Amino acid sequence: MSRRLRGSQPGSLAPARRLALPGRPRRGKPFRVLVLGGARSGKSLTAERLLGRRERVDYVACGPLPSGEDPDWADRVRLHQERRPEQWTTMETLELEDVLAGRLPGLESAVLVDCLSTWLAGVMEECGLWEGAPDADKQLAERVDGLLDAWRATRRHVVAVSNEVGSGVIPGTVSGVRFRDELGVLNARIAAECEQVWLCVAGIAQRLR
Repeated sequence: MSRRLRGSQPGSLAPARRLALPGRPRRGKPFRVLVLGGARSGKSLTAERLLGRRERVDYVACGPLPSGEDPDWADRVRLHQERRPEQWTTMETLELEDVLAGRLPGLESAVLVDCLSTWLAGVMEECGLWEGAPDADKQLAERVDGLLDAWRATRRHVVAVSNEVGSGVIPGTVSGVRFRDELGVLNARIAAECEQVWLCVAGIAQRLR
């Protein structure tokens, strides 16, 4: 997937308030945080607040680019852009392994990944899972394992957002069940490698670890 860098759009809202972050990392040490929540639970805002005082943040947007074909998605992207501090840099890519390794662009910036749910959806599509590609399952497993390896090895301060899908309605399609199960496993594997895990419900952030 091609990579594109651009500056964040300045927003009209007040700067995000930073949440208390007990056990902050020493300089040069990795510090990995996962923020979970359902739709409209406040998980993205919580992740932004956790990094609210960071001058340099690479905001990794894993979702599709906004377009007129999906006005609701375009509106969500716009609101997120307006809320970010002006000096943050936005990266639109699925190559999270490179970002975590510091190849895109460097170790001095913290990283906010929003979100693992859209990353997984994009990777599943890239692997040809929905088209029944013969090696799709193998490719997907390799991409997920590669992300976990990069997550464990990263030297960057990184906060990742993901959807908590275990408490939702049972999907009505085979593909929906597959995505829910894959995301649930991915969330659990990422959480096991984090120094902090947060859960957001109705706009309230609760630290689990």
